[in-house]
Amino acid sequence: MSDITVATSRDREDERRDAIMAGAHACFLQYGFAKTSLDDIAQRAGISRPLIYRKFKNKEAILAALYDFKLNALYPQVEAVLAKRGSDKRETLLRMWEVLLLDAWAELIQIPMVSELFDACSRHVPELEKKHELRRIEYAQAVLGSHDLAEVFVLATKGLTKDLPSEAVLRRRLMILIDRFV
Repeated sequence: MSDITVATSRDREDERRDAIMAGAHACFLQYGFAKTSLDDIAQRAGISRPLIYRKFKNKEAILAALYDFKLNALYPQVEAVLAKRGSDKRETLLRMWEVLLLDAWAELIQIPMVSELFDACSRHVPELEKKHELRRIEYAQAVLGSHDLAEVFVLATKGLTKDLPSEAVLRRRLMILIDRFV
């Protein structure tokens, strides 16, 4: 097999995986995780259900891949904020959590099934939640200096969204929290 054939095959496999994840994302947001079937995802992705099984073990594996992908996509922006930070810890924390929380919240709060999707992530991908929580703690520690302080800050940020507040309320809460930590 030539290098071109291998590359084309790999590209096609990547396209299929991307289509499955995009289809799943749309279905999860529209129907919620529990009510989304693999048939729904396959139809939305424009592929067959058996092809999904070639890429993912089950619906939970798709959720895990999607969760990981979405959060990993934010980290270069957070690292850019850290690279440009000055001495103003408040401003740096705000910019970081704008990327990690506020920017996404503006979109998420409009979605009727967002609470159910958060619950599904907690239930089905707790190891990924923990992995990304540790990453957020590392970022907060880079600003706050103390691991313990960073851990408490990150845990506190998780509570800011429990009642699904508006974007304005969430921003206000985040500012109050940041002011308490810097």
